[in-house]
Formats: sequence, structure tokens, C-alpha cells
Amino acid sequence: MTTNATTAVTTVTNGAPVPAPEQRLRMNKLAPAFYQAMVAVDRASREGVDPVIAELVKVHASMINGCAFCIDMHATDAREHGEQDHRMLSLPAWRETPWFTARERAALALTESVTLLTEGHVPDDVYAQAAAQFDETELAQLLALIVTINAWNRIGVSTRMSPAAR
Repeated sequence: MTTNATTAVTTVTNGAPVPAPEQRLRMNKLAPAFYQAMVAVDRASREGVDPVIAELVKVHASMINGCAFCIDMHATDAREHGEQDHRMLSLPAWRETPWFTARERAALALTESVTLLTEGHVPDDVYAQAAAQFDETELAQLLALIVTINAWNRIGVSTRMSPAAR
């Protein structure tokens, strides 16, 4: 195996899986108060949110943000809540599929707008669709969930958290 540090390209000659990049630092060890606060925020953000919608939102935001650790963790959690692989695999193209409910679609659209905030903020029509599907308390919790998974994604990507090898 050879690694080119400039371009971060790894070449494996024997067909073996490429190891994950080394994690840069461990927030739970180096910033424990912050990390524990994030865990508490995460727990609070899930209150009252349908667990399937919560995991779809987390997987979708994590796919957008390229957080492998979070994609793996939340896809596993989603499966534990009965979610099907074909739905998770189609999250990048959810608008093109027939298997998401209006409520899930509103949550996914809001997730995209909040996650990609610099690409048009949260348009009124996206917010209105979400407000039509969720009462104010549910909408506040959904927004908290989206903000929280985006924070986790930024931690995961910037520290190079990686899922365990299987």
C-alpha cells in the first residue's frame, strides 16, 4: 500500500479494503465538557420526533455533509427502527421516489435547506411545507434535530471520525 500525502490518495495492490484515515483528535477526551454538552443537546433534540423521521434526517444530512461515521451510525439506528435500505440508499434522490410520505418529504426538504444554508437559506415554501406537516412544537424539535446532526457532522468530518471496519 502506498499513500500520497499531497493528494490523500491510497493505492492498495492486493484488493484489501483501504484503511480509514487516522482520526485527528478525539473530542470526547480533549474537550469533555463540550462533548458531554453535545450529547445532552443530541438527546434533547430527539424528544418528540418520530424515530424513523429522525434517523432519515440524520442519514440525509450526513450524506450531504459527507460524514461517513454518522452515515454508518444512523443507517444502523434507522434499520433498528425498521427502516428499509432502499429508502436510505435513495435519500440523495428522495424527490424522484414514490416511497417517502408527505411528512418525511417535508422533513427531508427542511434538512437540505438547513444543511445547505449558504445555497439559498431556508426558502419560505420549504418552511411552509414543513409547518403544514408538523405542529410548532414538532417543527421546533425537528429544527433542533437538524441543527444538532449538522454540528455532529462538522465534528466528525473535521476530526476524521470513521466507522469501525466490518
